[in-house]
Amino acid sequence: MRKLANIAHSRAGDKGNILILSLIPFEEEDFQYLVNEITAEKVKKHLGVQIKGEVVRYVLPEINALQFTCFDSLGTGVTTSLAQDAHGKSMSYALLEMKIK
Repeated sequence: MRKLANIAHSRAGDKGNILILSLIPFEEEDFQYLVNEITAEKVKKHLGVQIKGEVVRYVLPEINALQFTCFDSLGTGVTTSLAQDAHGKSMSYALLEMKIK
């Protein structure tokens, strides 16, 4: 087993209580692996209690990327959250800790 960080990087954005995570492979040939293996359900399970709402996955083949929109994931929103450093950047690093085959 290895970490997702070995084959991809992630960017993040947060708007209110919605977290957006992108997943972009370092190598183009790993894109199809990500499409086949990294589902919305796996992302929600991996990020655990932080994601209270639905996770929607978008496949962006034109740019070889995946995007995950995570609802109800930042407490009351970034500017009013009491969570210690639970903003998008931290969550993108947490995503990259996912174990993969």
